Amino acid sequence: MGKAVTPEVPQRTGRDFGGRRGGGAATRIFEIRRRKRFAAAGRWVNLAVLLFIFLTALALIAIPQATGSRTYSVLSNSMEPTYSAGTFLVVKPAALSQLKYGDLVTYRPAPDSPEVLTHRIVGFGATQNGERTLVTKGDNAAVNDAEPVQARQIMGKPLYAVPLAGYLASALGEADRDLLIMLAVAGLAGQCLLLIYLGARRRRRAR
Repeated sequence: MGKAVTPEVPQRTGRDFGGRRGGGAATRIFEIRRRKRFAAAGRWVNLAVLLFIFLTALALIAIPQATGSRTYSVLSNSMEPTYSAGTFLVVKPAALSQLKYGDLVTYRPAPDSPEVLTHRIVGFGATQNGERTLVTKGDNAAVNDAEPVQARQIMGKPLYAVPLAGYLASALGEADRDLLIMLAVAGLAGQCLLLIYLGARRRRRAR
């Protein structure tokens, strides 16, 4: 009785069933999946960048302009932990009659001073003429501010704050900041259109 011989299966090294190089069907499937994962990750990164630019433009330009607010950068730590140095403040105009105890108020230390402070209202007073004044204090200060704040010194009440963005705003300056962010918004719109075009082209190729 003859000995059975098992036929030897040829080993394929770097060639698929059709004789083409590329590691076979499994390798091709793996490569396709890998490319899809990279493409998906790239789309998420693009989305994150677009969202960041959009929110930056919204917070630093669109909302202040829409609400008639002014913007300032915190330069000291007198209001820590509420506001640290480098915080970007959006201040909406407000009259003294609209402010109450515990509110934050942005004001000039003197009517003709170019400096602007933002402190908390801790009391009310009056001048000899009967004009109502504010008693203010920094959250990080041990004592009240030395001078009361009169109505003509008040710039407004903080609407919201963006931590650290004040450093960027101070470095760019108001005019340059608006210009650069508007350019970024234009770039955002262009990139959105590009992504839409590329997505439509990929779908056409996949058909």
